[in-house]
Amino acid sequence: MARIGGAIPTVFSYFAEVLAREKRGEHLSWLCMFWMIGGIYASAMAWAIIPHYGWSFSMGSAYQFHSWRVFVIVCALPCVSSVVALTFMPESPRFLLEVGKHDEAWMILKLIHDTNMRARGQPEKVFTVNKIKTPKQIDELIEIESDTGTWYQRCFVRVRTELYGIWLTFMRCFNYPVRENTIKLTIVWFTLSFGYYGLSVWFPDVIKHLQSDEYALLTRNVQKDKYANFSINFTMENQIHTGMEYDNGRFLGVKFKSVTFKDSVFKSCTFEDVTSVNTYFKNCTFIDTIFDNTDFEPYKFIDSEFQNSSFFHNKTGCQITFDDDYSAYWIYFVNFLGTLAVLPGNIVSALLMDRIGRLTMLGGSMVLSGISCFFLWFGTSESMMIGMLCLYNGLTISAWNSLDVVTVELYPTDRRATGFGFLNALCKAAAVLGNLIFGSLVSITKAIPILLASTVLVCGGLVGLRLPDTRTQVLM
Repeated sequence: MARIGGAIPTVFSYFAEVLAREKRGEHLSWLCMFWMIGGIYASAMAWAIIPHYGWSFSMGSAYQFHSWRVFVIVCALPCVSSVVALTFMPESPRFLLEVGKHDEAWMILKLIHDTNMRARGQPEKVFTVNKIKTPKQIDELIEIESDTGTWYQRCFVRVRTELYGIWLTFMRCFNYPVRENTIKLTIVWFTLSFGYYGLSVWFPDVIKHLQSDEYALLTRNVQKDKYANFSINFTMENQIHTGMEYDNGRFLGVKFKSVTFKDSVFKSCTFEDVTSVNTYFKNCTFIDTIFDNTDFEPYKFIDSEFQNSSFFHNKTGCQITFDDDYSAYWIYFVNFLGTLAVLPGNIVSALLMDRIGRLTMLGGSMVLSGISCFFLWFGTSESMMIGMLCLYNGLTISAWNSLDVVTVELYPTDRRATGFGFLNALCKAAAVLGNLIFGSLVSITKAIPILLASTVLVCGGLVGLRLPDTRTQVLM
């Protein structure tokens, strides 16, 4: 994840530096859309691949190649393709000018010009340069020469020099004339990330909580009954057995789904070829009972007692399938729908970015997202919550696209990637904080998450409206 996070600031900075001012906002928005397309691809692959647990096969006794490993391979393919594509990409001409490599920058600019003119049907136009920027000379940091000192002294000085240079570049993000912009961007990035990622984690958990409540209403309760000389070979689901007595019973090939046994006694019973999901034995007693080829781990026996009972051929590894635990399957489906919902917002923001302006779209999108949070009061069913999730994601994505564009346009070339990287790191810290806070409130109350997300999004949107308008600004 650290490598992916390091690539994002570089990608946006690089792309912005080779775009014309007139189409910069639109094309950067299209770039943002590919981030969401990647999210749609990942969530669709998770939904399509991971639930098919039967795809697994074994390699020896210790290694199993399950469907989730197939998912990891499929998700790695775009990364491999991007690495190959990068070998054909030229360096940013603005970066080359900053480091004084004018000839290389001129050649790349000429290549871009000639390619564009051929696409417009004007190959005869000649590329000319009227003015070349001469970067300010920065005091060089002193390093030990290669023929002096020991190798570890040279390595130490070189590492210290590089780290000091990185620190200086970072601190220049808080110097005039970008200091005030950095503070405002910090507030907007933090509030947007906190509200967006916090609710993104809260939505699926709330939906799952609603499912659990509905499931609990259908629970069958069996109390204080006796069964003797019986054999069961079917699925037992959503049941609570309290104070039961089972004598000389056989559970053969049974699937237990959300079954709880409380204060029950099993005497001379046999559990053979049994699998279980959300099944527990609480304060139960097992006398002369045999467990053969079951997946009953110790944590499923809570305050239970065993007398002359034996376990044979216990199943190892995860035995849960998505047919047994539909809620896990449902999470992937909800994530896919939520990711797919941002696609219309991406298209709209790309088409309007250079027309209505970055700040209008940024502030308007965040305020509308904050207002949409109040509709969560009426979310009493799964379908309503999913609809609100799609609406919320569709509104918020315009704010993300606008914020990315504004950020790369407000920093000069020598600080663009550093400033973007700092704000992106702050975004992840806010996401972690949002996940912790919102996740802890899932089963407690709706009021606090709704009010908290709405407040931070509206406040962040109002701060975003105070940023400078960069629509007609030439990159520094």
